[in-house]
Amino acid sequence: MKKITVLHYINQFFAQIGGEEQADHPVEFFEGEVKGPGLAFMQLFGDEAEIVGTIVCGDSYFNERHDETLDAIIEFVDRIHPDLVIAGPAFNAGRYGVACGAVAAGVQERLGIPALTGMYVENPGVDLYKDKVLIVSTKNSAAGMRAAVKLMAPLALKLGRGDAIGASCEEGYISQGVRVNFFEKQRGSKRAVDMLLAKLSGKPFTTEYPMPDFDRVDPQPAVKDVSKATIALVTSGGIVPKGNPDFIESSSASHFGEYDITGVDELTSEGYETAHGGYDPTYANQDADRVLPVDVLRQMEREGVIGKLHNKFYTTVGNGTAVASAKAFGAEIGKRLVGDGVDAVILTST
Repeated sequence: MKKITVLHYINQFFAQIGGEEQADHPVEFFEGEVKGPGLAFMQLFGDEAEIVGTIVCGDSYFNERHDETLDAIIEFVDRIHPDLVIAGPAFNAGRYGVACGAVAAGVQERLGIPALTGMYVENPGVDLYKDKVLIVSTKNSAAGMRAAVKLMAPLALKLGRGDAIGASCEEGYISQGVRVNFFEKQRGSKRAVDMLLAKLSGKPFTTEYPMPDFDRVDPQPAVKDVSKATIALVTSGGIVPKGNPDFIESSSASHFGEYDITGVDELTSEGYETAHGGYDPTYANQDADRVLPVDVLRQMEREGVIGKLHNKFYTTVGNGTAVASAKAFGAEIGKRLVGDGVDAVILTST
């Protein structure tokens, strides 16, 4: 039986070229080579499929040159013309997820070649491409690589063979919002009663009709007199004292930092830097005020535009950080700010 041929798309990190400092790495084609997660796929494919080449591109390079890069990738895929294209998995890396979704969708739409990718449900690539390509649901970091590949490999083989694909709950991909008729083993009345009893007993159950979760935040009333207000700075841009004393992670942050800026008029390169791994740190490391504007607020404080700048700032890294973690950080930071009598917050990002 003929082996299924596969082309694999990965970013600069998983190709072991480098991290964020290599995010502008141009697209490269490695015909006949297997790299990074491709090795794990090959183990699970056995004799049924083989990766016949790897496409590598930096996350920033792809997203900043989307059309021309995608055209080049499509041209290479068309020349090799595999049975299947796999992109990623991208986990919760936003730019990587968008690139994986674009490659998979482009290959399917332009060449008619099936494609598969994998992402964490909160990755922005999911909302952009879940209705266009199959996206296997993964954990939020590369620590879940083994589990992701284990889910993706059998689905990839099905796609490569042209087999019928089952429901998302059976195959492990993120729902595409398409309803398909099928025969359930138990009648609806029994399933409904079982769910109700489980809910009343506090036991876990899975609804058959999940509702969308709209996160709405009502705006606070405007500050009546900013000239008498205490203003605090909070950032997801990762600005920390030099050396990152609390070891805030560059991605998928597990905590935030609280730092005293009493008597600090500006964030110099000698005293501050960024821990963030999701953008080029050069300019933030040269002058951290570009992300956290202590210098401007000190000037406004002296001029009486604001009452005063709060003597502490709070910081974390938004790159790949799960929404649940970010909500927990926000709740705790908010509690501390209210306790300190802060009137308003300026929240900065990257």
